[in-house]
Amino acid sequence: MYRTGPVEKYVADAAAGIPAPGGGSVSALAGALGASMACMAANFTVGKKKFAAVETEARALLTQCEAGRKALVELMDRDVAAYGTVSAAYGMPKDTDEQKAARAAAIQDALKVALAEPLAAFRQCLGVVRRLDRLVEIANPNLISDVGVAAILLEAALRGAKINVEINLASLKDAAFVAETRKEIEDGAAEAARLAASVVQRVYQKMGWPPA
Repeated sequence: MYRTGPVEKYVADAAAGIPAPGGGSVSALAGALGASMACMAANFTVGKKKFAAVETEARALLTQCEAGRKALVELMDRDVAAYGTVSAAYGMPKDTDEQKAARAAAIQDALKVALAEPLAAFRQCLGVVRRLDRLVEIANPNLISDVGVAAILLEAALRGAKINVEINLASLKDAAFVAETRKEIEDGAAEAARLAASVVQRVYQKMGWPPA
């Protein structure tokens, strides 16, 4: 599992001429890093007398962001495993009509399996971005730039997850599934872009930037 190994090995393998980890896994990692910055900001807010008025709310946000962070770290590895399913399906024999039919069906099933991981990462990133909309208002101001980093990374990770969903959708023949999934990711991406931009704008305002 990459998540328990050295960062250097993961980055080297991602850069190497091997199939995985690829864009889906890397997007999940970027999302986990973004979520970690949201957790950091929340952790520097909870338990502080100065922020006692928002303690309950900050703890709830911390719990939600931490759940997203953990899920995204797991998805970093799950995406790698899912790629193997697709690779195995494409490697099935295709000498006879029966083999061709079985291979085609296996590929369709495998594409849905592979798509499920970046789609899950997309949903987790969106969930944490939604939490930032409130966190930026109540977080310890000394950590406000970290909330901005969280917004930037999570929105980028979400877009990375989205494109990995889309490349699998392009080869799927289940029109209803494709349409439903495409609508979800288009709507979610638009919401994430709006929220992330708003969060970053408010971060700059709280930083007093640009200087008067």
